[in-house]
Amino acid sequence: MRFRLAEPSDAPMLAAISIEVWLGTYIRRGVSDAFATYALTQFTPARLAAVIGDPDEHVIVSQNDDGPDAFIRISSGKAAPVAGCSTTEISTLYVQPRHQGRGLGRALLHQGLDHAAGKGAGSVWLTTNAENAPAIAFYQGNGFDRVGTTAFRIADQAYPNAVFSRATAR
Repeated sequence: MRFRLAEPSDAPMLAAISIEVWLGTYIRRGVSDAFATYALTQFTPARLAAVIGDPDEHVIVSQNDDGPDAFIRISSGKAAPVAGCSTTEISTLYVQPRHQGRGLGRALLHQGLDHAAGKGAGSVWLTTNAENAPAIAFYQGNGFDRVGTTAFRIADQAYPNAVFSRATAR
């Protein structure tokens, strides 16, 4: 496993990973217009390049011989949807499905926690789809506590998300 900071030139690859993982997480029966529109407007190279260039964002990429296969995004100054959380969010932790199960997500998570701790954050928070049992098990297995729920909205639909928090050092 090789990790490095994301560069603007990574934006197209990170957009592709985002679409792949996000659609695999949220699409259950078919791709609706609302979901397709969301994915294709939110996960663009231009948006990812803007994130990479934002000083309140920190993106760490996992790099294999062919290119990125996973990444974590840590965002500073983000208000949590429930009380009692810090302002440091793990906004994204995406691992391509074919690379899951090898410890890559756990290693990236620890890279992100180390970064947050180095910036003085005593804890981090995140949200995940409330029906995403593998992600929930992953976060709970890595010391996160469920602290509430929120809704993820697309068009006129709301989808329940679980909110998790954990200290950066244990």
